[in-house]
Amino acid sequence: MSLTDEELARLADIVELQPTKNGELQDRWGLDSGSDVHQYLESHLKDYYYRDDDSLIRSTKEAVELTGVEPGVAPSGDGEDDDAPPSSVRLSPLEAKIFETVAGPEERSESVVSVLNALREAYDIDPDVEDVRQALQRLKRIGVVEVIYRAVPTFRACVDRDAVSVSTTED
Repeated sequence: MSLTDEELARLADIVELQPTKNGELQDRWGLDSGSDVHQYLESHLKDYYYRDDDSLIRSTKEAVELTGVEPGVAPSGDGEDDDAPPSSVRLSPLEAKIFETVAGPEERSESVVSVLNALREAYDIDPDVEDVRQALQRLKRIGVVEVIYRAVPTFRACVDRDAVSVSTTED
């Protein structure tokens, strides 16, 4: 199956962002709804993606080879422990800063606003609170941050930062 330039570019987005959701691709592709994303995937890329047990969108090995893009998440080992954290992740610059800033595995978890304030102090940046929330949720989906539910959801790294190789994408 031969892909158009647009299809190849969108497939590269899936490889880079995986595991991802319809909403994340909707934002990236400028589509009107998650349903539009689903229709596009089924009409144009059905041979190159699948949904995992959590209904998150992941690329096939063939998609990785076809696009030449590094996957957003590399498995941690030999595939025997699917729950093991990844050994390598590809993050946006904001996600990388959040991963470095969020409380560590042995520290008390932090709210989204606390992480936002820490980013402001550490990097002299002022991202939108919703961007921070979305980045934390993606870090949770890829397995390097966990949510601790208290009065509000709070976050902390669930892996030793030194155990994960981080590369960044361009914004």
